[in-house]
Amino acid sequence: MARQKPLSLYRNIGIIAHIDAGKTTTTERVLYYTGKKHQIIDVHDTKDGKGSTTTDYMEQERKRGITIQSAAVSAEWKGHQINVIDTPGHVDFTIEVNRSLRVLDGAVVVFDGVAGVEPQTETNWRLADQYNVPRVCYVNKMDRIGASFAHCVKGIRERLNAPALLCQIPLGSSDEFVGMADLVANVGYIWASDDKDSKWETVPLDQLRARLKFGSTVDNEWIDQLPKLREEMLETALAMDDAAFERLIETGEHDLDVLKKCIRKGTVTGKLVPVLCGSSYKNKGVQQLLDVVVDYLPYPGENGGIAMVDEDGNVIGEQEVSDNAPARALAFKVINDQFGTLTFCRVYSGVIKKGDTLQNVTRGKKERIGRIVEIQADSAKEIDEVRAGDICAFVSMKDTETGDSLSDPAHPALLERMRFPDPVISVSVEPKSRNDVDKMSTALYKMVKADPSLQMEVDRETGQTVLKGMGELHLEVTIDRMRTELGVEANMGKPKVSFREAFGQTVEHTYTHKKQSGGSGQFAEVKIIFEPGETGSGVIFADEVVGGRIPREYIPAVQHAIIVEARQGQIAGYEVLDFKARLVDGKYHDVDSSALAFEIAARQCFREAQKLSKPKLLEPIMRLEVVTEAEYLGDVIGDMNRRRGSVSDQGQKGSAAFVQGFVPLAEMFGYINFLRSATRGRGTFSMEFDHYEIVPPNMVDKLMEKEAK
Repeated sequence: MARQKPLSLYRNIGIIAHIDAGKTTTTERVLYYTGKKHQIIDVHDTKDGKGSTTTDYMEQERKRGITIQSAAVSAEWKGHQINVIDTPGHVDFTIEVNRSLRVLDGAVVVFDGVAGVEPQTETNWRLADQYNVPRVCYVNKMDRIGASFAHCVKGIRERLNAPALLCQIPLGSSDEFVGMADLVANVGYIWASDDKDSKWETVPLDQLRARLKFGSTVDNEWIDQLPKLREEMLETALAMDDAAFERLIETGEHDLDVLKKCIRKGTVTGKLVPVLCGSSYKNKGVQQLLDVVVDYLPYPGENGGIAMVDEDGNVIGEQEVSDNAPARALAFKVINDQFGTLTFCRVYSGVIKKGDTLQNVTRGKKERIGRIVEIQADSAKEIDEVRAGDICAFVSMKDTETGDSLSDPAHPALLERMRFPDPVISVSVEPKSRNDVDKMSTALYKMVKADPSLQMEVDRETGQTVLKGMGELHLEVTIDRMRTELGVEANMGKPKVSFREAFGQTVEHTYTHKKQSGGSGQFAEVKIIFEPGETGSGVIFADEVVGGRIPREYIPAVQHAIIVEARQGQIAGYEVLDFKARLVDGKYHDVDSSALAFEIAARQCFREAQKLSKPKLLEPIMRLEVVTEAEYLGDVIGDMNRRRGSVSDQGQKGSAAFVQGFVPLAEMFGYINFLRSATRGRGTFSMEFDHYEIVPPNMVDKLMEKEAK
């Protein structure tokens, strides 16, 4: 079957922003105005659980009123097919933005007109830079009290360092917001009402001053500046084309089509970022936003293809977006739902049909394409084939995971992989009942396979199943989704800190093992000197027995017993570190002595000697680095001191400040929440194990009490 629509009429875009900027509301309006749905559901109307927006269909999303996982929807606008992915704005779910941006051709960045540039917007902007995704900015919520277009634009230029091109200027703000001035088309749009089907009036820019008078001086000043702002826009945009720029300078004239081509060229190459405004909730500006998506954001392949890499990740070529090339696709998301396992893929080249076999180049396995579906949020429509530029889902793939490359088996190619953040927090997970142990392991495996920012491991010492993620909300939602999607109930706790123990002082101890109960008995005596060692020295055993006081064949049993017994100390059962055990003397019996008897004697000698040595508890000390703005550094350092930490270094990293230090792991649980609160979400931290240190005597009981809970 031939291609139904040329590639130039496709747009694969993401809607990204900080939480509560209005992404999902904007997506709902897009679906309404493109005729995909006939009713608008607002986010704040979903918390009763009775209704849901198209893209926030999960129970956890309805309850919290936030987007948790990215959802794909398709719509048509003026003959163009627009595939939209609505992404989360919460920092815990950055992975969803990460993998969406990896496969999209453009993005609409939504800003809250009151809050301006917010922390998660900065994170998302950096991700878009990383993947070279062209963007347009949409300043939403201009109808809210306190909305400031100037504040927002300043943030876009200064904090995001973006080459902002003002294409629209708001007409009024808060309850006086009536529309916007389109500097490109040289007209203003004034809406009659807030109704979703309200019409707007098109008014020439030079007539707006006579038509509009606002209570706010700032709003009136924007209208007064329209001629100057339009001139600045023309000069900046037409600088993309030398001939058009010269014509503007010489004659003051320009061609609208050429102007749009210049803005498109600047947007696609990343030299310009068009800035628009509106109020999605009050139904103003969404149709104009759709026009801009069609006019300025690239079609698949317009901004280049995808890099092909070798096994070490070195770029070895580029796969252009074309039907007439070997089939190549990138799996960017795996979910488990009512349709089974869905593997979301972006097709970069070739044609993939139902029944084809593809090579998973990442894992060296073959996958047969059974069913192909086009996803509309939580519903699916079966299709027979997909082509270059399409986003689809393959049903029931067995071995493919997020980031894997799928290829025509005759022309295998590894596509550039995604980069995922490391988890920053971990909790223990236990099944609610013993019958759920196996079910829980299977469910956790499925969740981890679907979400690369989750990691699961079994703690070798505590035996706990530990789940690591991007934040407490991320982990809570994961456990909740196991219940609702996979029917597995689990309890979430906190992982136990892996403490260690050590000898407090040198101890010389003798232990005699004697047992006589008819027949041959057991006899062994050992005299061992236990000495604390240097940090990192490990367990050292020295055989210093002279004169055959203990036969050679029994010495290995003594050494084995001490190494095994050191795995469980006498304070709280933690491993004992860094000591030297010197076997200096002993006694044996010709008939009753055996390797087993000497092993028992050595074990008991170790236990009693450690107790007598005034043993010490050791705790893991983490190397911590916090990067934030300088104004928050004092609070961060003060908090490190409260957590029994110490500062080793501080200074500047570019425009940000950093502090490095050492903090006990036992004091670090929940740190991410403190940091977000103290730095207004602008602080980031990294933490890794450095060494073990003696716990202050006054803290031992307190820590052991906390661990026992």
